[in-house]
Amino acid sequence: MSWLQALLLGLVQGLTEFLPVSSSGHLMIFRELLGVDSEGFMDFTVMVHFATVLSTLVVFSKPVWDILKGVFKFRYNDQTDYALKIVVSMVPVAVVGLFFKDKVEALFGDSLLVVGISLTVTAALLFFSDIFGKRKPSDGQQGPSEARNGISVLQAFIVGCAQAVAVVPGLSRSGTTIATGLLTGVRRDVMAQFSFLMVLIPILGEQFLDLLDVFTGEAVFGAGAGSLSLLIGFVSAFLSGLFACKAMVALVRRAKLSWFALYCLVAAVLIFIIA
Repeated sequence: MSWLQALLLGLVQGLTEFLPVSSSGHLMIFRELLGVDSEGFMDFTVMVHFATVLSTLVVFSKPVWDILKGVFKFRYNDQTDYALKIVVSMVPVAVVGLFFKDKVEALFGDSLLVVGISLTVTAALLFFSDIFGKRKPSDGQQGPSEARNGISVLQAFIVGCAQAVAVVPGLSRSGTTIATGLLTGVRRDVMAQFSFLMVLIPILGEQFLDLLDVFTGEAVFGAGAGSLSLLIGFVSAFLSGLFACKAMVALVRRAKLSWFALYCLVAAVLIFIIA
């Protein structure tokens, strides 16, 4: 992998990780377009995903710090309640990651056809969430169906299940979780933050497991991609991720997601034609 390919792929990851268009699907598309060899590509993917996690922490540093301060007061408060719901949302993806990761990868592989189908599903979810999703209560108060922090334990679990399904290439994680949350009645402003915070620990956990394989000698990290390419990809994904994360939070709160649905549908059609 050349430094230019790493730079471009890092930009793709950073810009698409937070937009509801599937970063994994776009990485595969651009890998094919740029002619990047598959050797070491998985290590590169892990690295740029870690970069976008760090950009999320920077953008949401204040709420993350508030949650940590509330949790370490060791009493049940709004911050503890929010943290517990994030934990609940992580259960489904943890089960898939720990017990079914190899089966999922073997089942779907890296076929562009799978990406096209998944992008079509993403488009449908975004479209219907715009029609049936909840924006905000007209009086500015929580509605009777809303729980503490604007999201219930059940809603957090359902959104977590959506995140677990989104391991399929082309199925946007942010798009799937945000659309599912809106369809279950969570307000846009609440879902915008929850969707991005709920992914932090699963991705950090995945990075830890990958590093553990390296330390135990079961894997050699970056052997195919190269150290320079990994570094350039990391910086590129981090900087572009900062911009995309801030932009997406604003878009979820105000803009229609149907425009992203149209983009996903057009991308899927192009994939069907090419693939």
